[in-house]
Amino acid sequence: MTNRKEIVQESSTAVSARKIVLSGQVQGVGFRPFIYRLAVTHDLVGWVKNCVGLVEIHVQGQPQNVASFLADVYDKKPPLAKPELESDSPAALEKFTAFSILQSQDEGKVRISVPVDLFLCNDCLAELNDPADRRYQYPFINCTQCGPRYTLIRSLPYDRPNTSMAEFKLCPCCLAEYSDPENRRFHAEPVACPQCGPSLTFKHETFATSDNEAALQKTVELLRDGKVIAVKGIGGYHLMCDAVNSLAVSRLRDNKPRPRKPLAIMFPAPQDNPFKVAERFVTLTENDKAILSQPARPILLVTKKQQADISEKIAPGLKEVGMMLPYSPLHHLLLDNYGGPLVATSANISGEPVLIDKLQVETRLSHVADAFLHHNRTIVRPADDPVYRTIAGKPRPIRTGRGIAPLELMLPFELDKPVLAVGAQMKNTVTLAWGNRAIVSPHIGEMNTVRSFEVFENMINDLQQLYQVRAEAIVCDAHPGYTTTRWANKQELPVYSVYHHRAHASAAYYECATDDDVMAFTWDGVGYGEDGTLWGGETFLGNPGHWQRLASMRSFNLPGGDKAGREPWRSAAACCWELGLNFENIPEKDPMRHSMLRQAWQRKINAPQSSSVGRLFDAAAALTGLRSMASFEGQGPMELEALCDRLHHKPGHYIELDLAVSNNILISDWKSLIPVMLDSTLSVAERAAIFHGSLANVILRQAKIIRQHHAVNTVCFCGGVFQNSVLTEQAMVLLSDDGFNVCLPELIPVNDAGISFGQVIEYGFKR
Repeated sequence: MTNRKEIVQESSTAVSARKIVLSGQVQGVGFRPFIYRLAVTHDLVGWVKNCVGLVEIHVQGQPQNVASFLADVYDKKPPLAKPELESDSPAALEKFTAFSILQSQDEGKVRISVPVDLFLCNDCLAELNDPADRRYQYPFINCTQCGPRYTLIRSLPYDRPNTSMAEFKLCPCCLAEYSDPENRRFHAEPVACPQCGPSLTFKHETFATSDNEAALQKTVELLRDGKVIAVKGIGGYHLMCDAVNSLAVSRLRDNKPRPRKPLAIMFPAPQDNPFKVAERFVTLTENDKAILSQPARPILLVTKKQQADISEKIAPGLKEVGMMLPYSPLHHLLLDNYGGPLVATSANISGEPVLIDKLQVETRLSHVADAFLHHNRTIVRPADDPVYRTIAGKPRPIRTGRGIAPLELMLPFELDKPVLAVGAQMKNTVTLAWGNRAIVSPHIGEMNTVRSFEVFENMINDLQQLYQVRAEAIVCDAHPGYTTTRWANKQELPVYSVYHHRAHASAAYYECATDDDVMAFTWDGVGYGEDGTLWGGETFLGNPGHWQRLASMRSFNLPGGDKAGREPWRSAAACCWELGLNFENIPEKDPMRHSMLRQAWQRKINAPQSSSVGRLFDAAAALTGLRSMASFEGQGPMELEALCDRLHHKPGHYIELDLAVSNNILISDWKSLIPVMLDSTLSVAERAAIFHGSLANVILRQAKIIRQHHAVNTVCFCGGVFQNSVLTEQAMVLLSDDGFNVCLPELIPVNDAGISFGQVIEYGFKR
């Protein structure tokens, strides 16, 4: 590359030279032009270049200038850059007359960091809305500080020929910007304009167009008419419709089908006040606004205003809705033109990864979408929207995805060989780890469909190709029936199994910032336990590789096994039968079938034993009459939480459960909760509050007993149950008031999306 500005060094001036190698997030964020401008500012000569995952810099000049330059590399770095120093050493003086940006190098030392997808920055947003700008209303505007990255990279180093933008030849104007180190689009690899870049295509049974303006106009027109449109974004397609129009939302739900699972909403975000529209519908704290404004532009669960016009069918039975701001120029154009909130839910078959291919979307979602808004920039790999919930004042991830993943984490140990952890059956992610690095994939989904399995295998191959690392061992869940476990055992590599709840505990321990032993409460749905039963209410003591199970919940047998996850009445019936009580609220009316089911349960036929707190929540939802059948796992517990009367949320509103010791395990007994959950003289809100308060008290009592005997004072939470803010916040208050240190993860989801990373931690500490 040619120089744009020369700096002449006089031979009489004393100079020094240094070679700096940086890793971390230094590609795809405008780092090389930043280094160029910084060197010019400090009167230095030399060069900067991209290598595979690294940036190498050679600078020389007056020693004080070199020192100032090095300080400014960190103090004045681009907002999205996260440089990490690999090496800094004296270098031999060379004959330079200027500072240059050299061609990228794809050989030599490799320390790859894959750039994540970015939101639309304010500079580009201003140009998007400026009629005088040549990219006015262009749906694919971007620069070095914004735009897609991970979802369009085919290989590294991150240069245009290695992305799906390679097929778009730059026009003279874009090429001039792309080649100018002083321009903010210098080597913005997705750079484009209406003359040379991607374009939209709209398809409807009566109308089709490849004109950008007409495509947008027709999309907005049909949205206003109550239609459902499949819209291609950065990491996949969204199904979009009017979030105020209950008929439109109902059609989307009925046809997908997605009967009651919450839908995400995208709000217009005017540049002068991004939350002006949203605040008409939802209550936002300053903390909420900060989370929503993060570069990833995540979905955040926020409180819906009671009198808001948002359709009740968006999140039926819940007080929160998932909202996000537009993050691509196409989203901004759609939302600005529409002027109101739109449903923006993943375009997929429920449980599968988001769809990215035009033909698959039109074929598989033709029964859902009335029309399709495509574009011709290839999505190389899917990335669903990340989801967060604020618990105890901080954002906690429920799902990682676009803009967050691949999530790069430093390990507290050095692995002797690269390993691949393949996660669990639900909410699957995979983790590739080597040396002291771990890369957690974006959300894949439930591993019970053909497409999920295809994406799972593609993700494994893709991560190894991108990071140029080949796994030499596989870590999987101990459950022999998991799809991921069966896949692992078919590979020609050593396989190591990790029990589900040990992986949960190890993932949570990673964020505890301690070398001491901790108590890990691992409460979730079900996971394969070390005694062959289904665990889900365990308390461990220790640290990764050395967990000791000290406490649990009273177990019960689940009639129908896996069916209990979608049929809460089964858990309720089991709890009643355990206590010799009848349970009448069974959806099926055939008395003979009920009798046969109870007989099978008594004989332990297809009725596995479980200590699951998640299933206990299901039981409470059914016992109160709130939810007997669920359209998605966790529906009953979510509705039970939402119905908690806020007046009864405070610690102290509870029943103290009996404690006993069995086989050296402290067991909390839920039996005294069952009559209360059946007591119709209490409102459902009161019963829900008592249930939550009682379980929070279980945590405190177990923790105090364990502390008394083992002198451990740090508690961490893991497992999907701790996505429940009412239970978790009550327990955190009780523990903190009693002098405990409490850790609730902020990087890794507490649900099964964190299992693959926990498998790596458990594996590494064992070795």
